[in-house]
Amino acid sequence: MSKHRNHDAAFKARIALEALKGECTVSELVAAYEVHPTMIHQ
Repeated sequence: MSKHRNHDAAFKARIALEALKGECTVSELVAAYEVHPTMIHQ
């Protein structure tokens, strides 16, 4: 069974903005949103 999920653009944008603010580390964002670190780095 696959764990692949499709995230909408608004969800991705929200995470990207939080990452750019620099208030949280990538690890913290991964834990909070349950996404793969590669999604945040891209």
